[in-house]
Amino acid sequence: MNQVLEWSPLIVFYLGFKLLGLYWATGALMVICVAVMFIHRFRAGSYKVMHVVTASVALVLGGATFLFHDTRFIQWKPTVLLAVAAAAFIGSSVVGKQPLARRMLEGAFNETLDLRSHQWLVINTAWAAWFAVLAIANIYIARNFDEAVWVNFKIFGISIALMLFMIPQVIWLNGKTPAAQAERAK
Repeated sequence: MNQVLEWSPLIVFYLGFKLLGLYWATGALMVICVAVMFIHRFRAGSYKVMHVVTASVALVLGGATFLFHDTRFIQWKPTVLLAVAAAAFIGSSVVGKQPLARRMLEGAFNETLDLRSHQWLVINTAWAAWFAVLAIANIYIARNFDEAVWVNFKIFGISIALMLFMIPQVIWLNGKTPAAQAERAK
């Protein structure tokens, strides 16, 4: 159920675009982002930072899209969110006890991974760079290609790129778990 909730803005935006066009998709996105934020609050008892940031950016850029009747504003949404993510990863290298990549990836494994701080810093920097590249790619595609190409990139391209970036790391990190270390020691 959580995955459906997390993916619902992309699904609603894509269906809205395919059925009714970019303006309807933008309006639907604004509504679903706010709904996801409040549903998570109702279920978990607190707001998820990413939901609040996403809803805020969707409302501001979606509102500008309607106010100025210019789709370029909503096309900036992925770039803004990806840039914020890149900045968060970079900032976490300086502020806090652990880089964001470590918190995120160890949370997925539910156990401490056997990596040195330098290795976590490299992984964290790679995540920041990857988000920055995707942010730039989004604007490039939005400015140089048809709306439909941009929507497909936003929905499928960015999602697939993130998965392709993450899968090798997860496989490599799986070998760094205490259970994997113990198995290799046998």
